[in-house]
Amino acid sequence: MKPRIPYTKPSITELEVRYATDATANGWGEHCYEYIHRFEAAFKAHLGVKHAIATSSCTGALHMGLAALGIGVGDEVILADTNWIASAAPIVHLGATPVFVDILAQTWCLDPQQVEAAITPRTKAIIAVHLYGNLCDMDALLAIGERHGIPVIEDAAEAIGSVWHGRRAGSMGAFGSFSFHGTKTITTGEGGMFVTNDDALYETVLTLSNHGRSRTQKKQFWPDMLGYKYKMSNVQAAIGCAQVARIDELIARKQAILHRYRELLHDCQGCKLNDEQAGAVIGAWMPNLVFDPETKVTSECLQAAFAADNIDARVFFYPLSSLPMFGSQRGAKASTDIMSRSINLPSYHDMNDEEQQRVVQLVRGVLYG
Repeated sequence: MKPRIPYTKPSITELEVRYATDATANGWGEHCYEYIHRFEAAFKAHLGVKHAIATSSCTGALHMGLAALGIGVGDEVILADTNWIASAAPIVHLGATPVFVDILAQTWCLDPQQVEAAITPRTKAIIAVHLYGNLCDMDALLAIGERHGIPVIEDAAEAIGSVWHGRRAGSMGAFGSFSFHGTKTITTGEGGMFVTNDDALYETVLTLSNHGRSRTQKKQFWPDMLGYKYKMSNVQAAIGCAQVARIDELIARKQAILHRYRELLHDCQGCKLNDEQAGAVIGAWMPNLVFDPETKVTSECLQAAFAADNIDARVFFYPLSSLPMFGSQRGAKASTDIMSRSINLPSYHDMNDEEQQRVVQLVRGVLYG
C-alpha cells in the first residue's frame, strides 16, 4: 500500500516542546497564568485588536460572546447553512433560534442579500463564518448590521491568516472567535480565543469565562454572575506561544500549498479551488476543490477514490438545516449543491511536493478516467 497522506496535522518544533515542558515543570502556583497572558498578548498584537481571552475552544468563545451580548430565549441569530455545528450549537444552548441562509457559490460564505432578507424584529446577531479561510463580504455585512442595529460576529475558526481589505479576519465584528484545534493553522491541541475592541464586552466575557468571578471582586470565591468554565490551561497556552512566534511562517506555508495546488491543477477543466476575491487574502487553512456539475463527479466517488489510494480527504460541510436536530430539511440550494460535488484536499504544513503531485494525479484520474 502507498504511504498514507494525512489531510492535516500540526507543525510542532523543538520550540513548542520546550515551552510546554517549561509550563509543565514550572507553570504552577503564582506562575499558572504566565503563558496564558503571553499567548493572549501575542495573539492580539498579531490581530491588531485591543482585547483577547484564551478559551478552551472556539465554541466556548462564541458561547460566552453571544451570552455577553444578551442573546437568549426568543431571539434569532442568522448564519450560513453551510457550517460546522459548532457555530450553531451555542445559539441553541442559549435558548435562541439559528436562522440558516444560503451561501455564495463563489466564496462558500454568507450571502449578504439573503442575510438582509432574513432579518426580523427578533434578529439579535449575525454570525459571519469565514469558511476554509475564505472570507465573508464584511463590508456588506457590517453595513447591514449598522442599518438594523444588529451586531456582526466573526467565527474565524478557520481563518487565521485571512485578510479583508487590510483588516485581519476576526478583528472587524463586535467580537471574533478562533480555534486552535489540532487541525488548525496554529494549534494548542484544543483551545480557542475570544477577541474584541469593545471594552465592556471584554470585561463581561472575562468574568463569564471564570465562573462569573469578576477580576475586580475582592471577596474570594464570590461569583458576580452565573458564568462558565471555558479557560485555557497554561500548558496549552505555552504551545500557543510557540505557534504564534511562528505564525507568519505557518500561514505562509498554508498559502504556498494552496498556490501549488493551483499550479498543478491550472489545466484541469471542470474543477475549481478556493476563490480569492479582489482585496482579500485567503489564509488557506483548507483547500477545497469543487467540481462542475457537468463532470458528474460526486463527493462519494471522491471519498472512495482517495481512500483507495490511502489519502485522507474531508467532505464539504453538510447543510445544518439538513441535520436531524434542526428539522432534517432540504438544505439551501448552493449549500446542498456544492456539498454534493466537492472535497477538502490534504494540506498539512510539512506536506511535500511529491505528495501534492500524487493528490493531483488522483484528482485527474477521477476527472478524466
